[in-house]
Amino acid sequence: MAAAGKEMSFLEHLEELRWTLVRSAGVLVACMIGVFIWIEEIYDGFVMAPSRPDFITYRALCGLGHRLGMDDSFCVQDMKFNLFSNTPQQEFMMSFSLSFTFGLIVASPFIIWQFWRFVAPGLKVGERRAARGVMFFVALLFLLGAAFAYWVLAPMSFQFFNTYSLSPGIQKIWTLDSYVGIFNSFLLWTGVAFELPVIMVFLARIGLVGPAFLRQYRRHAYVVILVVAAIITPPDVVSQVLVTLPLAALYEISILLAARAERARLVPAATSRAVPGARSGTIAR
Repeated sequence: MAAAGKEMSFLEHLEELRWTLVRSAGVLVACMIGVFIWIEEIYDGFVMAPSRPDFITYRALCGLGHRLGMDDSFCVQDMKFNLFSNTPQQEFMMSFSLSFTFGLIVASPFIIWQFWRFVAPGLKVGERRAARGVMFFVALLFLLGAAFAYWVLAPMSFQFFNTYSLSPGIQKIWTLDSYVGIFNSFLLWTGVAFELPVIMVFLARIGLVGPAFLRQYRRHAYVVILVVAAIITPPDVVSQVLVTLPLAALYEISILLAARAERARLVPAATSRAVPGARSGTIAR
């Protein structure tokens, strides 16, 4: 890794980037291999868990309905969930796809740290100070987004898809690739979407945006959030609402964090401007 402040040639930058990618890919492949070794247990006990009526989310909703004095309308009795593999190689390909998804989630803190090591030396002092501690929250919010997708978004969406019917004459047949594809997209893209507060705080710390700007364009941001929710979720209202609500909440949190970051950025500047006033006979110690 290049030391901060050290000038590097273009080829040296490429070499450093190459080793960053090599180290990240090596850890990712190692995590993928570890997942692939236990893929049957992970598939049965984790991936397929939202397709069973005893999943923790369904039991929590059922208990909530009972505490509210309702009947079993919030309870999931039978999902009637059967998957079909319509090509000989589909099971292997889906095993590889799941290994990549879970391997990337496990390796994400290391990968984020590696790219921070590569980018940090090229940042200005103010930008490096603004990004201090951000990498931890980048990894944390990505993992929180994946967890939200697994315990909230995926089960509610699967339950909606499985119960919605256009006509009684239509038989619902889930293929393995459709289930795994939806599952993977939920985990990965929701994790990425949860990075919104980190991005806003970083931009506020370096002075590109402020809380006033975020408040002024709140309506535009909500439209963008709706579009993003429509892109990363299947075409149903339930999934889009489940993604839109936390993203809207994260945007409001971003405004509060941006205001705090702006105050932290402006106070040192005001203090430094006040220091020259000490020339009138007062010596700062």
